[in-house]
Amino acid sequence: MTGSGCNELERIKKAAQAILKSESLNLQLVPAIAVKLVNLTRDENVRIETLAKIIETDPALTVKILQTVNSAAYSLPNKVTSIRRAVHLLGVDQVRRIALTLLLFSKMIRRESREFDFLFFWQHCLFVAELSRRIAATLKHADPEMVYTAGLLHDIGKLALETHGKLTYSQFIGALHNSVHPLLEEERHFFGITHVELGQVLCLEWQLPAPITAVASYHHLLPDDSSPYYPYLTDVAIVAFANYIAWMQGISSISYSGPPQLSPQVFELLPIEALELDSLLQETDQEMQAAREFYDIAFPDVNRLRAKLLQASITMSRLHHNHAELGANEAERNISASLTAPHQSLDPEDFVPWTLETIMHDFDFDRVILFKIDPQRRGLVASHAIPEIHEMALEIDIGRVSGKLLDCLREKKAVLVHTSHEPNNPISKKFNIAEYIAVPVLRHRCLAGVIYADYAVKQKAMSGRILEEIVSVADQLGIALANAQHYEMQRQQAQLDSLTQIYNRRMLEFSLNNIFQRPAGELKKIALGFVDIDRFKLFNDQCGHQKGDEIIRLVADMLKRLTRPGDLIGRFGGEEFLFVLTDTDEEEVRAYAERIRSEIASRGEIMKSRFHQLDMTVSIGVALYQPDFGHYSELIAAADQAMYRAKMAGRNRVILFNHLPPGDKPPASQRRRED
Repeated sequence: MTGSGCNELERIKKAAQAILKSESLNLQLVPAIAVKLVNLTRDENVRIETLAKIIETDPALTVKILQTVNSAAYSLPNKVTSIRRAVHLLGVDQVRRIALTLLLFSKMIRRESREFDFLFFWQHCLFVAELSRRIAATLKHADPEMVYTAGLLHDIGKLALETHGKLTYSQFIGALHNSVHPLLEEERHFFGITHVELGQVLCLEWQLPAPITAVASYHHLLPDDSSPYYPYLTDVAIVAFANYIAWMQGISSISYSGPPQLSPQVFELLPIEALELDSLLQETDQEMQAAREFYDIAFPDVNRLRAKLLQASITMSRLHHNHAELGANEAERNISASLTAPHQSLDPEDFVPWTLETIMHDFDFDRVILFKIDPQRRGLVASHAIPEIHEMALEIDIGRVSGKLLDCLREKKAVLVHTSHEPNNPISKKFNIAEYIAVPVLRHRCLAGVIYADYAVKQKAMSGRILEEIVSVADQLGIALANAQHYEMQRQQAQLDSLTQIYNRRMLEFSLNNIFQRPAGELKKIALGFVDIDRFKLFNDQCGHQKGDEIIRLVADMLKRLTRPGDLIGRFGGEEFLFVLTDTDEEEVRAYAERIRSEIASRGEIMKSRFHQLDMTVSIGVALYQPDFGHYSELIAAADQAMYRAKMAGRNRVILFNHLPPGDKPPASQRRRED
């Protein structure tokens, strides 16, 4: 390893020691016996005897393996009573895989947690491991079993943070709050280290084989040719690809909706088109089902989209439609209104109903529905319908979709469905119709929804030409939805502080001005807090402005996590923040402000090593609305003055403006800040 590489590794080790409860990196996450199993030699003759000896040193593991081998899953003709016999019958690789899985399962599944779901995490790791092994075998990899183990351990850094961190991964997930930043960036900001960096130092500490360390370290960003792990580039690419597929299947390691970071180089290294994804996924599913039965656990429901949807998403190819012959009357149809309707507004609540209405008018349909993809619920959810339906909660479970409608989702192609051929289709059961069409709506080439239409009343026959024309309308609707999403993002960015992603000063003042238009009776329940980071200039001077920005983001994240829906937070400027509670009283706002102060101080104590041992604390001034406040600026000034008194009283405290003596409320213009 180069000098710069050693320096970087030392930095990561220090960051790991700072965030873990114990400075020792020898965490008991991977049992010693598991490390021995992983490091088994490839010499088959040696491995049989060695494997048996290793397993037999753990009587409980021996019993579990024999129970597994004698289960119905293996259907052996005679009962196996020794590990050596099991190895001879099933082979070294399979017995070692069973042993490793049992050992790691006992470590990974230990208790419930508020945000970090251990069972969901285990399901993800097992899925990635199984799919990685099968991909490796298909590609004639020299050691698919090593790739399996690497897949099983690729996210070990997340588990270590959850079980041994001063700040847990559950706390991190709770603080994400619709973040727009990549996950690894958010991790480094929150913990001072990413899960892949922690995974690397742990694998080195446990002396795991280099391919496993490479995967744990680089499954989000492949190593370059200067890295000592470059020889294991294919191993990393396989697990990275399996990890991405797991996310697409709804089997992420955590409840975070964003996709994992995936290097484009993965698609250059792996012959994706040559992989028979449907077969690989089917085999992986069978293994997952066997795991469910063996461990007697019910994995979280995932209702997955299957292989062809994956293939289409991976290649990001647009559907090419086969053109049917035009009928004379159908060729004359004027669909200009349907094509232009999506572009009449940037508000989906306006242009989506308009588009469905014009489709119904132009094509004389009796019913048109837009189903949107809901990835959290894994369903098709009716968002708009013409005419309106009483059941706007109409939802189709993707896991129960079959036939041509499933082809629509998988291949992103328009379909004409004859219900007599598919009586068990959920839509066929829902509506008493002979046939219907389903046309995919794509946004940025990803499936965003499905347009459904039928002749439920007229009972007219449909032709393929209708599909051709509605595909064009669906394309325009997808473009309009993308434009609306972009516009909304731009609008939100104009309202948000770029560093913290909370309201900026302009939006704070705009919102406060609106609040002050309310009746006086409602204003009595308004309270405003002025939060100022203590000794912020010292942080900038001693730690640098980048660390200063990091502290500002940390405080903003804490405010986001602790603020109730409906209340208001924002960055007022520099190191100053405001919060506004809209339905509160003195006791409640004091408790809220005290909780903010306390949690920031606690977080600062944990993170002192990141900031030259400086204390990260805040002083908070709170003001409740008073009848003589004629403008919101007076409420801000009152809270600001209370905050100043908190600074003068020693910092790291909360003071209420109402509690200041009359003579102790100097005009803001006369105040001087010590930081």
